[in-house]
Parts: sequence; C-alpha cells; structure tokens
Amino acid sequence: MDSWLDEQGRLFNPRPRVRVLPLGTDRPCVIVDDVLANPQGVVDWAAGQRFVEPVGYPYPGLVLDLPQDAARRVTDLFDQHARGHLGGRRTLGTTLRLAMVTTPPRHLDPRQWQCHRDRVSNDPAAALYAASVLYLFQDALLGGTSFYRPRRSEPEMNRMLVDCHQLDAKAFGERHGLRAGYMDGSNAYFERVASVPAAWNRMIFYDGGMFHSGDIGLDRPHSLDADPRGGRLTMNGFFTCKPAAR
Repeated sequence: MDSWLDEQGRLFNPRPRVRVLPLGTDRPCVIVDDVLANPQGVVDWAAGQRFVEPVGYPYPGLVLDLPQDAARRVTDLFDQHARGHLGGRRTLGTTLRLAMVTTPPRHLDPRQWQCHRDRVSNDPAAALYAASVLYLFQDALLGGTSFYRPRRSEPEMNRMLVDCHQLDAKAFGERHGLRAGYMDGSNAYFERVASVPAAWNRMIFYDGGMFHSGDIGLDRPHSLDADPRGGRLTMNGFFTCKPAAR
C-alpha cells in the first residue's frame, strides 16, 4: 500500500470536502470529495493486480479483495465522516474491494437487471449495514450511483425479488415485463429518487439497506474496459454497525 500514499505518507486528504445529500429517508448519502491524497497511486497499483470474477455475490464484473490494513483505514474515515449521519454507533466490521464493471448487458442475469440492497452479515445484533463507493476514474460519464424506492406492493416486490434468483432470464423477463440490461432510471418496479454523479476521487457513503444501483454509462467506448487505467474502477466498502440508540 505504500504506492497509495502521497509524499507526506498520507492515504487520505486531511481537508476533504464533505456534504450530506438527503434521500427522503432518515439516512442520507454522505459525499466526500478529494478524499484520497494520491488517487492516481491507487489506480496505478490496481493496474498491476489480478482481478477475478466474484464468488458468492452477483457483481457484474471483476473484483479484487483488499487487505485488512486498507479496510481499517477506510473504517476510520467512515467513522469520522459518515457513521453518525447514517445512524451507526459502533463499527463492527468492514469489507473492502476494488471492482470493475465489465459484463455486457446481454450477459447479465436477472439479479443484475435492477437495483439491489447490500447485506454482508447475518449477525442479529448488527442492524445497520452501510456501504461506500469511491470513484477512481476520470470520465464522469461512466456513471455514478442512483437510489430507488419500490413502486409496487410488498407482496409484488417480494415475488419479483425471489423470482430474479430462481428463474432464468427468459422466464423472468416474460413474467415481470423486464429485459436484460443495466438499470437506467425508474421502471415498473422502482422509482429513482436521487442520483450522485461520479467524480474523480469522490467517495459516497449510504445505507446499504436502501435500493441502489450503479449508473453504467454504456455509450462510452471504454465503459466495460477491464483495464483499471481506463475502465470504471471503484473501491467498494461494506460496513456492519451497531445502530445508535433512539
């Protein structure tokens, strides 16, 4: 991780720009701009690593798990700038990885056709699951992140969410009137309520239990590039927290 640091040995910019974006719920999105002291160092390091296909979760591309030392540092940043806004009292664990969207739309499975919620622990005492995305690409048109709320009744939503795990693409599309592709705004099941544009060296934190999705800018020639120096490289974090007392 030494190559991630700036000339003063810092991972994070000591004076980032922090703002809070309301999402219409009791938990907002926290936006931290200019977060890393040497973001290009992370990109250059990533270009020399071997990304792999994910195992056990449906990310549409390639991933690289990061060491616990990096996760601890990002946890400190989360605790300082975001945990309180998201209703957390104590951070119990963090998972951190680099990720690149590389899957063509026609190859997505039904779980990947729509927004999703993050869950990284079955611990019944950990009621808050927060997440983060750090954009490590220069071309903002590769896409930021959008947040959604359900448009259908709870039974209808549950049926669709179960079916996307159990049905093949043809059967799922015919039953629910959806087609293969990255989510691009509202559809019959979800309404987009807010979006955060991508920006170089911008990190966002949000409630992982809220439906969300990356905005994948497929009109860009390098949108699905597997090279970290040109594609949609992000650093994705997942935080399990004790909730604050109400």
